[in-house]
Amino acid sequence: MSKKEEFKEFIKSKPALVEYIKNKEMTMQQFYELYDIYGTNEEAWKPYETYERGTNNLLNGAKITDIMKNINLDEIQKHINTAQKALGVVEDLTSKGTNIPKNIVKGPLEARPLNKFFED
Repeated sequence: MSKKEEFKEFIKSKPALVEYIKNKEMTMQQFYELYDIYGTNEEAWKPYETYERGTNNLLNGAKITDIMKNINLDEIQKHINTAQKALGVVEDLTSKGTNIPKNIVKGPLEARPLNKFFED
């Protein structure tokens, strides 16, 4: 059996690896390179043994409380204020062009007479 066929059988025996590939977190090429280097060594494949649906790579191994401790609320407030100012400017620019004087009444247009100048 060739190394490629051995790899295919190995992938089939590890359903968690297939989930990583389906969710585009890893590619088949990346797993093949790991297989080429480490073979079936369990220590190399331990991080990929289980796949938890809905987890984000950012949150793997980190606790929510640790992430919350690192958030600077003052910086977030500054960014929100900046975004609000930008939206206010855009709103001012877009609303100035739509102010139509109310004394102009738009009604049905009357057809203008057709003038024949050259006796068609």
